[in-house]
Amino acid sequence: MEKILVAGATGYLGQFITKELKKKGYFTKVLVRNLKKIAVQEIPVDEIVQAEITDRQSMAGCCNGINVVISSVGITKQKDGLTYMDVDYQANLNLLDEAIRCGVRKFIYVSVLNGQKLKNLKICEAKEKFVDALKKSGLDYCIIRPNGFFSDMSEFYKMAMNGRVYLFGNGKLKANPIHGEDLAEVCVNAIRTDQKEIEIGGPETLTQNEIAAIAFSVAGKKSKIIHIPDLIRRLILFVAKLVMPSHNYGPVEFFLSVMAIEMVAPEYGSHTLKKYYEEIKGS
Repeated sequence: MEKILVAGATGYLGQFITKELKKKGYFTKVLVRNLKKIAVQEIPVDEIVQAEITDRQSMAGCCNGINVVISSVGITKQKDGLTYMDVDYQANLNLLDEAIRCGVRKFIYVSVLNGQKLKNLKICEAKEKFVDALKKSGLDYCIIRPNGFFSDMSEFYKMAMNGRVYLFGNGKLKANPIHGEDLAEVCVNAIRTDQKEIEIGGPETLTQNEIAAIAFSVAGKKSKIIHIPDLIRRLILFVAKLVMPSHNYGPVEFFLSVMAIEMVAPEYGSHTLKKYYEEIKGS
């Protein structure tokens, strides 16, 4: 059985990937910064390497004996003064260089749906710069392109609990976000696929209005959706870029930009958004 290294194992998706690997019987090694975090989360692994992925020297030898690397490394909220280029690009590039040096067979990387079309966004610019480096590396690779996690959809539920959901435009844009457990299956299955890029989403394609309706239903609140003209969204982006620090603006830029386009990918999985909201309600 091949040996797999997971980078980003303590993140939302990474936890599901490690569990899926162990379920499938793979030897699973993880690269983490915080040993306490992986202990608290009770992530099942065979070997742990503590290293700072932004520091090349601390990673030396992390890929020894490894056949496949799976990386979901990236930042949604920038901390410690690090930028998207520092982490989504350079840190993954450090890992790729180490993988090449250690003779790794394949590198699986989790990017984002429509990343190539969204390079004007800082986060996508960094991710796609790494994708380009991976394609040129000479390693076998697979790029996974999910269209959004269920965890991102929790914002709809939070708004519903407060009595109002705010949407830009008419709310008819569609998406089919995917649960981390379903996406983890896709990532692990990619170990043995010949596909170079996989676009993937959840089993239900819904409009933003329908997502809001599900959130209100589970929250037990009367549906009240406020549709805001898209011009306001663009104005918010313009002003935010002028007044917000770059590390705060990045997540806002991505969220507001993605909310204005359709994010639909091939349907996969069994987890529904309604069930996810019910789990939030019960937690």
